Amino acid sequence: MIYLDYQATTPLAPEAFDAMLPWLRDSHANPHSAHGPGRAARAAVEVSRDQVAALLPAGGTVAFTSGATEALNWAIKSVGEPIVTIATEHAAVLDTTAAVGSATILPVGCDGLVDMDAARGAIGPGIKLVAAMLVNNEIGVIQPVAELAKLAREAGALFLCDAVQGYGRVTIPDGCDLIALSAHKVYGPKGIGALWIRDGVDLLPLLHGGGQEAAGRSGTLSPALCVGFGAAAALMQSRGAEDAEKVERLWNIALAVLDDGWIVNGSTEHRYRGNLNVRCGGLEVARLMSDLRDIAFSAGSACASGSGRPSHVLRAIGLSDAEARSSIRIGFGRYTTEPELIDALTRIDAAARAQRVAA
Repeated sequence: MIYLDYQATTPLAPEAFDAMLPWLRDSHANPHSAHGPGRAARAAVEVSRDQVAALLPAGGTVAFTSGATEALNWAIKSVGEPIVTIATEHAAVLDTTAAVGSATILPVGCDGLVDMDAARGAIGPGIKLVAAMLVNNEIGVIQPVAELAKLAREAGALFLCDAVQGYGRVTIPDGCDLIALSAHKVYGPKGIGALWIRDGVDLLPLLHGGGQEAAGRSGTLSPALCVGFGAAAALMQSRGAEDAEKVERLWNIALAVLDDGWIVNGSTEHRYRGNLNVRCGGLEVARLMSDLRDIAFSAGSACASGSGRPSHVLRAIGLSDAEARSSIRIGFGRYTTEPELIDALTRIDAAARAQRVAA
């Protein structure tokens, strides 16, 4: 199996697995207990918290959560309406803002970048929260988060950054008030994320029942998951330049292989290059995936797969239903080899060409 779905989830780093193992096998104490084993577990959690925080702006607190979805729900539901966000946000933002109430949804251009004129018109006095994704999970576009955060600050609103896909890869601006993270997008374990909360920002708890965690979040933490997240974050910090260089090289290889008949969706300039979302006219993606079962790639974001609906992100950048349905997402990173990427994309390209000939 050639794995090319890094936006859905990254492989677990061996170093993160090794760090977790003792806490799964040998050390079972509750990190909120006052006895010795409990204090040892708590100490491991705090080391992990510092490791995660090392890639974030100074002057805030990392509160561990069950994942980015909880972190985003916590931030949005605590701050409340009116909210300004972007049409290409993750469902965890769009669905939560809809549940909260009043939200202004900013359009994007064909490149996937937010319409800044619309943003300046919408972000003004009375707005409580502005929410924007740093790196889009479907098309990899990097939004001008620093500019949006500045508009929010000038309007007296808080700024929430969904940094799930960008954490450790793209610099997170200092102007953020709230930052949502997920471990399994950075070679850590599934089931844990975090909400970074700037000093001075007070949130109401989303979960009640003990307030064990930072900022009053209730629930027993898993030392194993926290340690895995921390180890993965430390690797993102130490290997950042190496990972970026490799991703750039793989991106150039991918464009060279898919050089005829394929169109990149979204900006190629303002983009994290480990995400290649492309379309090919008339492509039947379901058939393509059936023909290439030993290659793992995506027909859209994993969260929307199986819905039968065209991607809301691809529709937002102006693609027709047919164009959106003929798009695939290729995700690669630290553990992708050049030979397997070339092999996979060559076969994808050949299968797409065969479909066109058959048609």
